[in-house]
Amino acid sequence: MLPVHGTHNALQDDRNKEVLIYINGELFPRNEAKISVFDSGYLVGDGIWEALRLHEGVLVFLEEHLNRLWTAAATVGMDLKMTKEQLLKKIWKTIEANDMYDNVHVRFMITRGIKKTPSQDPRLTISGPNLVIIAEHKKADPNSQEKGITLFTSTIRRGSPDYLDPRLNCHSKLHEVMALVQAIEAGADEALMLDINGFVSTCNATNFFMVKNDEVWTSTGQYCMNGITRGNIIRVCREQNIPCFERNFSLFDVYGADEAFVTGTFGGVTPVTHVDGRQIGEGRFGTMARRLSHLYHELIKSEVAKAK
Repeated sequence: MLPVHGTHNALQDDRNKEVLIYINGELFPRNEAKISVFDSGYLVGDGIWEALRLHEGVLVFLEEHLNRLWTAAATVGMDLKMTKEQLLKKIWKTIEANDMYDNVHVRFMITRGIKKTPSQDPRLTISGPNLVIIAEHKKADPNSQEKGITLFTSTIRRGSPDYLDPRLNCHSKLHEVMALVQAIEAGADEALMLDINGFVSTCNATNFFMVKNDEVWTSTGQYCMNGITRGNIIRVCREQNIPCFERNFSLFDVYGADEAFVTGTFGGVTPVTHVDGRQIGEGRFGTMARRLSHLYHELIKSEVAKAK
């Protein structure tokens, strides 16, 4: 098996062997946590999800994540059968049962429920939604961030919003997996994906940024996940008067960029050293990316301070 390197590299933490997993009101040891084979998410990818970070006892950017989840539920026509406050209580139940406080990654997944028989038809769902919450001790590996990642441009495009809106955080991620498989087989760490017009859109699991002449560029956002970290990087750029543009740009621009980086809830800001075998800038963690990483961590600190 090839060694795994990417934006989700975490330091080894043996406590994760004993974590309790929340499933529909009950907590189970990791190796006993199971869901029915008739679950809608398993059968047809009919589910939505979010992931949060717990910093010093605070779930940061919580409102943005919950709003995105409720928007996704409305988009797919799923009645979650709970309020945001009720979901939050279940998340905290899981965190507290695992005695967690800092450097924690919390993923919560909601599917439409159990099906009477294998089928796409939501009318054959015979239960309420299934809720699974997985909280793990996960601290990003600083060596991975310092090393950066390499990208390969996949032939798999980010789709048009008229058949599966790319902004939807759903269980149907097969096209992104296919893009990542292409990148891995090409010897890269992760995949860069173009939109239907051939412009740079996003990566398979993170949002892409490039830097040119001290300007920060990212895609228009029409064909990519509306990442919470992406939005926060745009926010800190504007607060610090760093020119930041959401625009169409192509691989022509990327290959000639001074820097490139990706953003995500887990890894924050991760530099991109090579795209399609071409070195980007000096092929290292660039000055702008380091500055934005620092500003992002300062934003997290301010969010924690406000919540206490």
